[in-house]
Amino acid sequence: MAKQRKAEEPAPGSPAWMATFSDLMNLLLCFFVLLFSMSTVDAQKFELVAASFSDTFSIFSNGGQAVGEGMLISNGVSQLNELDDYLHSVGRPNDTDQTITDALDELEAQKLAESEALAEKVEEALAESGLDDEIGVTFNSQYVQLTLNGSLLFDSGEAQLKEESMTVMSQIAKILDRYAEGIIEVEGHTDNVPMNGFKYSNNEELSSARAISVFHYLMENTTIDPARVKYSGRGEYVPIADNSTPEGRALNRRVEIKIYNTLSSY
Repeated sequence: MAKQRKAEEPAPGSPAWMATFSDLMNLLLCFFVLLFSMSTVDAQKFELVAASFSDTFSIFSNGGQAVGEGMLISNGVSQLNELDDYLHSVGRPNDTDQTITDALDELEAQKLAESEALAEKVEEALAESGLDDEIGVTFNSQYVQLTLNGSLLFDSGEAQLKEESMTVMSQIAKILDRYAEGIIEVEGHTDNVPMNGFKYSNNEELSSARAISVFHYLMENTTIDPARVKYSGRGEYVPIADNSTPEGRALNRRVEIKIYNTLSSY
């Protein structure tokens, strides 16, 4: 009878495959640590999340943590789901978008306040010179606008400033020299009546020529840097009244001077 082979005893220590598996896990761990070290953390969002937890978490001496009332976080992945449900129930903290929105609203309020203060100074100066009925003053968060009727400055179909307009233009020059710190824009506007038999072939040319005339007057009678002054002719395309009536057309023939506040990015 053949001898029965004696069963081989397993080699002492861990199996050989376990060493390879351990090396693989170490490599994966190093890989993810490297990825984490190269990532960036949104500090603002992190602070908001931390602040929200500071009011709802309490930390005990034995290391346990309680969320809200009686919600215990212990070992186990299921507890993460409970934490997420809790955050949904109490509301997540506002993110960066809300912070940006609040900052923009605050900036808009500051710009409007600056324009309002500038408009008050301009109105006071016009009232002192008795021109408050001749020049309209409006404002928004971007600029203060002075509106002058075209007939006050120019003869029909002409772009040369009338002699009678010098008093008005002189006062405007003083106001701009004293109060304008931002960009100044001069816009010429007309009605929609075609230019037949006049020096200028269309309303665009006429409105541009009138804006340039006002620009040249300001450059010759103020210390304003020309780089801060813009001028353009808008023709008949931005009416403020109905062109089908004489009164409406008279209102549309105008020059607008916009004084941008220092907070505007125009």
